[in-house]
Amino acid sequence: MSNQDVLLFFDKKPEALPLYEAFAQKVSEEIGPVTVRVQKTQISFSNRHNFAFVSFLPVRKSRERPACYIVISFGLSHRAESPRIDAATEPYPNRWTHHILISDVKEIDEELMVWVKEASVFSAGKR
Repeated sequence: MSNQDVLLFFDKKPEALPLYEAFAQKVSEEIGPVTVRVQKTQISFSNRHNFAFVSFLPVRKSRERPACYIVISFGLSHRAESPRIDAATEPYPNRWTHHILISDVKEIDEELMVWVKEASVFSAGKR
C-alpha cells in the first residue's frame, strides 16, 4: 500500500483524510504492524485476516451524516452494545460486523480501540 493509494481513496473527500490518519496511527501504536490494503470502496487492516475497515458506508440517513466522516467497521464474536454503534449485523453465526461513524478525531478513543483490538485478536484466531 502506498501513500498515493490512500490519497486517491480520499480524492473526493480530502477533509476526511486526517480522521483516517489518526485511526491508522492508533492501530499502529496499539496493535502493531498490520497489513493495510486500499481497495476501491474501503481500506482494510489485517493480521492473518481482515479485522477493521475504513469506508464511507452510508450507515446513517444522509441528513443525519456530517459533511466530514469515515466509517470504521470491525468484526467480533458477539454483538457489542453501545449507542455509538450505527449498525451491527451477524453475517455468520457468532460473527458480528459493527459500523461506527467517526466525524471527529476525539471519537478515535479508548472505547473504539478496545473493540478494534478485540477484533484483531478475534480475526487472528479464525481458521
